Amino acid sequence: MPSRVVAAKLEKRFGHIHAVQGIDLEIPSGQVLGFLGPNGAGKSTTMRMITGFLEPTSGTVHLEGINIADDPIAAKRTFGYLPEGAPAYPDMTVEEFLAFIAHARGFRGKEVKTRVERSIGRVNLQSVRRQAFETLSKGYKRRTGLAQALLHDPGILILDEPTDGLDPNQKFEVRELIKELGGDRAVILSTHILEEVEAVCTRAIVINLGRIMFDGTPAQMEARAPRDITKNRMDHVFRMITTGDTSAPSRGGRR
Repeated sequence: MPSRVVAAKLEKRFGHIHAVQGIDLEIPSGQVLGFLGPNGAGKSTTMRMITGFLEPTSGTVHLEGINIADDPIAAKRTFGYLPEGAPAYPDMTVEEFLAFIAHARGFRGKEVKTRVERSIGRVNLQSVRRQAFETLSKGYKRRTGLAQALLHDPGILILDEPTDGLDPNQKFEVRELIKELGGDRAVILSTHILEEVEAVCTRAIVINLGRIMFDGTPAQMEARAPRDITKNRMDHVFRMITTGDTSAPSRGGRR
């Protein structure tokens, strides 16, 4: 099966700032990719180019074989997107917002209700379904954003900090859902939580200064830590990759 997401030689310049410098990326079905990088590394810029919200200076993006520059509407039908902040109309209730998204996605009649009910159930929004979005906690706002991303059952999911603001129980539920969804989808998960990469992802990419610095499994990333580091091993490797700091903390990895 061909990769669902293919980005080739992506570049982005903002004046004299070269934010993304030739990123190549292929993601097949069944893969949950943890997309990592420090602030300013080019992570968000890359995700915005993949989703078509930002035009690359050069390079191409194909989603399910569709070039997003040639046919942006068809390409955007292929994925569900949870952006940072999970924007929504503040005065709409959760179910009104999801019904609005269903209509925007082209569903009509009973199919709207079916899609809304399924999404509410998947992310456990039953208790707040008739509550206005502006009154929700940050965690429930994120879960509503995830529900809209899942509404049309896309083959590609692009999630920016999906567990931000969730309590530990909610994080566990969402992570289990992402693992389940990743069975037959291509999932890109942007996060700063390395524990989340270990718990959910089958692949990890670290970018810094607009370039890919690591591409492999979470286990391969952790294995790059020195043997005397026994705690926070992925944190140590992340620091090594993004800052060049190879110094090992004393006493078994304590910092």
